[in-house]
Amino acid sequence: MRQEDLDIMYMRRCLQLAANGLGRVRPNPLVGCVVVKEGAVLSEGYHQEYGHNHAERNALLRLPAEAAAGATLYVNLEPCSHFGKTPPCADLIVERGIRRVVCCNDDPNPLVAGRGFAKLEAAGIEVVRHVLEAEGRELNRRFFTFMEQQRPYVILKWAQSADGFMAPSGGEVCCNNIAAYKGEATGGHGGQKYWLSTPGQNMLNHRWRTEEAAILVGSQTYLDDRPQLTARHWHGSQPQPIVLDRRHRLTDVPAHWLHLDSPDIPSLLTTLYEKKIQSLIVEGGRKVLDAFLASGLYDEVRILQSPQVLGSGLEAPVVHTPPALRYAQGSARNATGIPLPNLGEELRRVLIIEP
Repeated sequence: MRQEDLDIMYMRRCLQLAANGLGRVRPNPLVGCVVVKEGAVLSEGYHQEYGHNHAERNALLRLPAEAAAGATLYVNLEPCSHFGKTPPCADLIVERGIRRVVCCNDDPNPLVAGRGFAKLEAAGIEVVRHVLEAEGRELNRRFFTFMEQQRPYVILKWAQSADGFMAPSGGEVCCNNIAAYKGEATGGHGGQKYWLSTPGQNMLNHRWRTEEAAILVGSQTYLDDRPQLTARHWHGSQPQPIVLDRRHRLTDVPAHWLHLDSPDIPSLLTTLYEKKIQSLIVEGGRKVLDAFLASGLYDEVRILQSPQVLGSGLEAPVVHTPPALRYAQGSARNATGIPLPNLGEELRRVLIIEP
């Protein structure tokens, strides 16, 4: 096998390993590492938890000090060169006698930004860059958006009926739980909830919550639903709950929530960036979703498509949804970090989960 093909094969393994840290290492990037010598994999590692060892350190510290001498180290992000919560990975790579480093992406973090590569090359280590670069950026799209655009990676999410409504006439959507209220005036169930999404879609929704740093709703959704905005049906990290209250209507927001009154979407995202919130799910209501759509400051749209037909009601936002981007509920649930094609700046990403 050609060296170029070997580099691609081992880099794919790095990306597989790195994905295991999704939801656990933010605001750090997802990083995996493979150490190879004489055609054999000596060790693997990935960044498992924020504040703990980085991928390179996890891989190298599993080996005797001399075992990695002359080996090739594969890693999907430039090794760090500064002291943070852990020592510099570039220093350990040099100390362990690594001969060659193959990397996927440069690190845009100003604390690194080429210094890691420079340190390796100064020690006589061969550095190969930009192997599977696009795939690496896709995996770490939250990190790169945060670093390069200085805002969180934004996902707009809602549930809608088969005929495109978020709630029946006279009702309000409980967007964070993907439920709708149907009152007595519309022949409903006296304010009782019913679910627009299937149980499987609801579980997937809670899984998504564990993968992002924060969830936001507007003040009307807060008043209607008193949401928890927690991941209760999937094990993982809990996101930071946020309510946007531009009219200052809320007086009983829990202390652990962020209660913000930003006048527009750009200033809201600036505030979240300053609070080091790397990614955000916007769960409603309709006015908040419309504001994000109008601003253009979002990166993905995720729609949970219900099998129910409402006939009339509160219309869901309309976005361009090519048929190729529709996913059956089961296939989406079985994928980690569902790969979404890059549709370009205008169309961004649209994902529809069908029942």
